[in-house]
Amino acid sequence: MEYQIFLNHFFFLTFIRHDYFLSLFSNFKACKMNRSGNGNKISAISSLDLKAFFFDMDGVLFNSMPYHAKAWVYAFEQMGVGFNEYEAYMREGMTGSGTINEIYQRKLGRKATEEESQKIYKIKSDRFESLTQTAGMAKTIPHVTDILQLVKDAGLDIFVVTGSGQLSLIDTLHDYFPGFFQREKMVTAFDVKKGKPDPEPYLMALQKGNLKSEQVVVIENAPLGVRSAVAAEIFTIGVNTGILRDEELINNGANLVYKNMKSLYEELKQVIK
Repeated sequence: MEYQIFLNHFFFLTFIRHDYFLSLFSNFKACKMNRSGNGNKISAISSLDLKAFFFDMDGVLFNSMPYHAKAWVYAFEQMGVGFNEYEAYMREGMTGSGTINEIYQRKLGRKATEEESQKIYKIKSDRFESLTQTAGMAKTIPHVTDILQLVKDAGLDIFVVTGSGQLSLIDTLHDYFPGFFQREKMVTAFDVKKGKPDPEPYLMALQKGNLKSEQVVVIENAPLGVRSAVAAEIFTIGVNTGILRDEELINNGANLVYKNMKSLYEELKQVIK
């Protein structure tokens, strides 16, 4: 009798949680495939009606995230708020005001005032400029130009979708990547009300290009950027060019994860002709 009650209870729980367990299993398989080196999943791009690639900027085009992270840590410290570089990488892609308000809310229990927000962002921006002038302008990510050329030669559109408002980088895209970018094919912090992880930046890029989500591949390096692109239902490739664990990209929904641009380029050239 007790055994029968146990069985009934077990089957009842299994029935009502069927979808949950299926979802868990699917997520586990996806993570396992990503962790084990992507297999032949890059071939999934071949099934898309591919028209364009969307590139994030910091950490994808420029190796600028180390400077951004240090600048954010310095700015918050000036206001007496504890913050570290890993936290900065985790929030990459958010607008400046979004980052400030999220940290103030989490650490101080309130939003930053407009005056505080403007002060912190100015300190951060000035520190970033100082760091890049001292160390030399942020360098481009190795082999990203190879990918840009591959995409361009295939006749595909190229967009920049960034949460950055750092004009020193945005204004030099043409200098560092001549012939690849056009201002009308950019979405920056100045164009959106909601930054990443909201899908608005990527949805705006789709609208600008008169594109559908199934016609685009996104290349991102940040968890919030990945989440933004996935929320816009776009095939998303994460390239871990920073200090984060791969799981940060996988757990936010990246379809594929690579350690660097060179390994991505070697596989992309097999499917993009």
